[in-house]
Amino acid sequence: MSVHRSLWLQEVDGDAPKAPPLSGRGRADVAIIGGGYVGLWTAIRIKQAQPACDVVILERDICGGGASGRNGGFVLSWWPKLASLARLVGPADAVRIARQSEAAIDEIRAFCVAHDIDADFRRGGWLWTATSAAQVGAWEGLLDACARAGVEPFRRIDRADVARMAGSPAHLAGVYDATAAVVQPAALVRGLRRHALQLGVRIHEGTTVHGFGRDRPIVVRAQRATLVADTLVIATNAWAAGIRELARSIAVISSDMIATPPIPERLAALGWHPDLCITDSQTMVDYYRVTRDGRVAFGKGGWTIAFGGRIGPAFDRSARRARDVEADFRRCYPSLVDVPVTHSWSGPIDRTPSSLPLIGHLAGRPHIVYGIGWSGNGVGPSLVGGRILASMALGTSDEWGRHPLIGRSAGRFPPEPIKFVGAHLVRAAVVTKERAEMRDERPPAWSVRLARLAPAGLEDK
Repeated sequence: MSVHRSLWLQEVDGDAPKAPPLSGRGRADVAIIGGGYVGLWTAIRIKQAQPACDVVILERDICGGGASGRNGGFVLSWWPKLASLARLVGPADAVRIARQSEAAIDEIRAFCVAHDIDADFRRGGWLWTATSAAQVGAWEGLLDACARAGVEPFRRIDRADVARMAGSPAHLAGVYDATAAVVQPAALVRGLRRHALQLGVRIHEGTTVHGFGRDRPIVVRAQRATLVADTLVIATNAWAAGIRELARSIAVISSDMIATPPIPERLAALGWHPDLCITDSQTMVDYYRVTRDGRVAFGKGGWTIAFGGRIGPAFDRSARRARDVEADFRRCYPSLVDVPVTHSWSGPIDRTPSSLPLIGHLAGRPHIVYGIGWSGNGVGPSLVGGRILASMALGTSDEWGRHPLIGRSAGRFPPEPIKFVGAHLVRAAVVTKERAEMRDERPPAWSVRLARLAPAGLEDK
């Protein structure tokens, strides 16, 4: 049975031959499990630092077959997570890390230009909005944290301007971050993959890793094949929930997207800025943008929850969830009620309690490093993660190898099945609360209390 692909992956289908799966018994200096943004950036940085290092990427599907090829294509910084960063690493390092993530946006643009990657990079900024009265002012706590830190990454937008920029009066207020961009996410993955191969990285797609040892050298087991490596990098994101040492560090939820046919003239008539990325302030966040050819790509996070590390077909596509996403699209853009939906897809997100990534050595082993938990905002920060993981894998004591995020714990979820059952209860509360708020009704008190237990989202609020 063929795998259901996102619009983004369909657009780049056929532009590169699939890399062969691992066969027999192989050897590498560094093995990387995961061929998405994090794994590819890590491999590229390792080869740039030490060209003779033999780096092998093992990818269960195709590079970008996971979240890297299914996301909304928002290239955001970590300014929205400044308060969470400050709790994790302290105020000074929080500002420094946020600035690194902002610089990563410029670096992605420069990388695409330097290596002729047509990823449709467009820097139009990010609009964080309210689409119900209850959401208005959701950003005030973050703006207070920014003021205390002496930074001003956001600009307040009044009701008239936010409606004009977003192309709909459903947007009631907002704040704007000019540093953000949009990309065609699968095209960016393909460009990273191509450059990694040019640098001499060996890539094996269609290679499912069944397990790996903990001793050095590390034996990585795949179907009818093994790879022996001195160092292992785990960059599997949501699939890391199947690794025993990491299982309680992340919860796997779905994010679902739909897309319309190209309607550039309709969107221009609305005044919707085509280079803008937009989110609302729900916990189960709505996020949306315009594609290069004038489609609306609209997503919603948080519907499906995985039990442990089991990521099944429901994380590829769900017609029922696509209808729910479409309902939110129609609510935000009622003037587009006649525009059909032509594409729908889903993908898994590795949510940590703080929605910040977890980077460290697996159970303290210096030869096994991991970077997981990008929580739906990994397009830009994954470049920072690649720098950190590359230095960790090479044992380099530079600013990245000593990065403040290394070894930081953001808490743990309960064990299964408590995590699974509890997550469903919290999700039900969030849905009840946010649907009532969309109707401008007071939600039940129980839903408000339980919804507070939801992990942090895209923004600190």
